[in-house]
Amino acid sequence: MKLLVAIIQPTKLNAVREALEKIEVTRLTVCDAQGYGRQRGQTELYRGFEYTTTLLRKIALEIVVNDDFLERTIDTIMNVARTGPEGTIGDGKIFVLPAETAIQIGDGSQGPGAV
Repeated sequence: MKLLVAIIQPTKLNAVREALEKIEVTRLTVCDAQGYGRQRGQTELYRGFEYTTTLLRKIALEIVVNDDFLERTIDTIMNVARTGPEGTIGDGKIFVLPAETAIQIGDGSQGPGAV
């Protein structure tokens, strides 16, 4: 099992969620996040005053998948969350971490069956 943490643009959330449902990845956690990478924030104008926002709004998806779902989940997120054919700075990142085990609280099932 693997834990995927995907940081994506908020505008891509619905499209990514729908695409994941099509490949039968139906369990995920969605978290609001703020951060910056190579974008280094952005400058905006509000009531005639310019201000810089250093933390940009992002969405963090946490998804635990069995190993046989790993590649198709990554490919789906990459294809749907990418802006344009070649992508742009700020499209996000995917981190893949090992997941020791999963335990379903309701019935106590463990391992890949609990995912």
